[in-house]
Amino acid sequence: MLITILGIVPRLSTSLEAAKVLTISTLQLLLLYATALDIHGEEGGSGHYVPGAMASFADGVPPSETFVARYNMLFYKGSYSLGRPLPISGLSTVGAEASSWAHGLTMVWRPPMDIAPKLSYAMSTTIPFVQTDVSAQINTLGGATLRRSDTQSALGDIVIMPLMLNYELKPDLSTSFRLGVYTPTGDYQVGRLANTGKNFWTIEPTLALVYLGKENGREASLFAGADFNTENKDTDYRSGTQIHLDATLAQHFPVAGGIAGAGISGSWYRQIGADSGTGARFGDFMAMTSALGPVLSYARNIANFSLVTELKWLHEVETTRRLKGDYIWLKLMAKF
Repeated sequence: MLITILGIVPRLSTSLEAAKVLTISTLQLLLLYATALDIHGEEGGSGHYVPGAMASFADGVPPSETFVARYNMLFYKGSYSLGRPLPISGLSTVGAEASSWAHGLTMVWRPPMDIAPKLSYAMSTTIPFVQTDVSAQINTLGGATLRRSDTQSALGDIVIMPLMLNYELKPDLSTSFRLGVYTPTGDYQVGRLANTGKNFWTIEPTLALVYLGKENGREASLFAGADFNTENKDTDYRSGTQIHLDATLAQHFPVAGGIAGAGISGSWYRQIGADSGTGARFGDFMAMTSALGPVLSYARNIANFSLVTELKWLHEVETTRRLKGDYIWLKLMAKF
């Protein structure tokens, strides 16, 4: 069976051709959640990266000239109950619980230019809007704890990807590189549990390798990235470097005039650099997490445009020094 979802293989049908033109960068949708929840942010054990952001064919770089609009939805719910305090916006907290809805608009442009044969270039931006609810026990200076809850709805941290490159190694295999920049545009306030921004910049280079079998319809995708963070000047806290891996194994097949996919997706994240600054009074918050869950996709031509949809659920199976919970992703992409 021929699969053309990524544009790295010839074609299975006109439906698969639709999927080809629709493949775009995930643009760190993760931003949608990661910028949404400061309790789950750098100082709380993770950063702008969110598990499952870039993990499949739907997160590829467009191989030919196109403009793509994409709606991204992310829901997260989790809790933190470990004995060690979790730093949030300058506060020392324990027994934290959080939920977040994030909605984002991603725009991808692949200009009419080729850097070299089989090498394509694109750029993108993602604008998120976030609603987050956080409650936690706050440690006071006198040693007592107070229960407090905060809710916030506002703009999140905008993500810019000025450089997205894709190279076709073989008809079934491609590799890509992208450079993501998270800007501190979200709402942030020291001492508030719920923030929609991180209040620092993050530079995130990412490498990907994607296999999409043109005869067997099988997919094997791997995305590897690293996050380099600036200091949160309001809390004098700079989180150390983090690394992360996201992967997908799936089978694609013709369904109802389009191409459907079903498989499993997983992620792994770890902080490898020490925290620094006067605000890092709890020491190095070397957080880690791993998550696993199912992923479904569907692609087809509709009227005068092409459509790709992906739905994913990731359950965190192991975490250290961060919230533990579930992520639900919905990506809806249209090529014009």
